[in-house]
Amino acid sequence: MSSHTVAVFASLVVGAVFLVSGVSKVASPAAWRSSLSGLGLPSWLAAPVPAVELVVGALLAAQWQRVVMAVIAAVLLLAFTSLLIRRLAQGQHPSCACFGSLSAKPISAWHVARNGVFLALALLAALL
Repeated sequence: MSSHTVAVFASLVVGAVFLVSGVSKVASPAAWRSSLSGLGLPSWLAAPVPAVELVVGALLAAQWQRVVMAVIAAVLLLAFTSLLIRRLAQGQHPSCACFGSLSAKPISAWHVARNGVFLALALLAALL
């Protein structure tokens, strides 16, 4: 398998993840907004996060500016993962509506590991 094929596959997976995440948040805005306070985020982030996820996901899926969009996805995933790690280090396990009502469970090391896989895929999409 060529490195280009791996990069395209990785970007399609990350794009799909961002699309599912964004659509899930839009479909259940109450779950998303309520998880913001538990995660320690300001409420003004409720509106732009799903929109950003949808745009990044769609552009990755379309392979438009794949490298740039993969870098943006990696930065977002790094920010999301850092937030999760910070809460876990503080002994907090708030509900995370990372995928809207599909994932409204208390955060755990599993969330960090999952995001690590997505981050690795975003980096592959950006660097290959």
